[in-house]
Amino acid sequence: MPSLRGKVQTVLGLVEPDQLGYTLTHEHLTMNYSCCYCPPAPGQEPLSEGPLEMKNLFWIKQNPYSHKENLLLYQETDAVKEELLLFKTAGGGTIVENTTTGISRDMNTLKKLAEETGVHIIAGAGFYVDSTHSSHTQAMTVEQLTGIIVDEILSGADGTNIKCGVVGEVGCSWPLTPSEQRVLQATAHAQSQLGCPVIIHPGRNSDAPFQIIRILQEAGADASKTVMSHLDRIRMLINEGYEDRIVIAHDVHTKNRHTLLQTDNKLPWKRSVRQHFLSCQISHSSFVGIIPLTSVRQDTKHEQEHS
Repeated sequence: MPSLRGKVQTVLGLVEPDQLGYTLTHEHLTMNYSCCYCPPAPGQEPLSEGPLEMKNLFWIKQNPYSHKENLLLYQETDAVKEELLLFKTAGGGTIVENTTTGISRDMNTLKKLAEETGVHIIAGAGFYVDSTHSSHTQAMTVEQLTGIIVDEILSGADGTNIKCGVVGEVGCSWPLTPSEQRVLQATAHAQSQLGCPVIIHPGRNSDAPFQIIRILQEAGADASKTVMSHLDRIRMLINEGYEDRIVIAHDVHTKNRHTLLQTDNKLPWKRSVRQHFLSCQISHSSFVGIIPLTSVRQDTKHEQEHS
């Protein structure tokens, strides 16, 4: 769209790209991840049901998706706000918030966090994995899904006038379900209309990213503006010459990973989370200003020469 070309759309409005600063491209600030709850092993049910406390933190770290309260990130707005301030103090400028329809995106909370912290927040349009699709969503055509995604970017999401700035993370299972395939096609159609970036959550199979990219491209998507998340093959991609195509973030989406955790017994503990890359004094513009790829490449070369 001409009015959006060359701009970045945040929850507070349009900004120039050079105003973003250090950017984390895949984070969650308000989210309900109960869709991925995994029942605990027999005999560990009490650990799954109780509140988050220092005495059970060790178990929660090992079983983050088996503790019900740990998946309710939307309850920790104050902790998220403090973490954003720590991120800003460490030099951070922008968060790309990847919570989409199905996992409790909250546009009003995102706007409030942006206003109170001064951190740019870019919200994600679209839909998460099939298990979070409502029956209404599953019954929609590609054209109807496209209309929703486009509207979330041009007009506002979730009944607000607060607009999304990217599409994603678009959730995919393995194998892809028919509903997810339609969402991918709609994502491609929306991107072709708007020119916006797309962020993908692939299914847990090595073939998933390739299948997804094929579906997107066949439907008109621009692969150069598409992020395939969770690949975790950084050194390999660098060695293949793709260092300028890599983005990195923490994907914090559970309570236990937060800097300040408000527990029922008011016991907070400090941990370095979203400010990690910046507070480690890592600064090389090749990795969206986050990690020194030349050092990683040199380390990799050294390992190969001495292996």
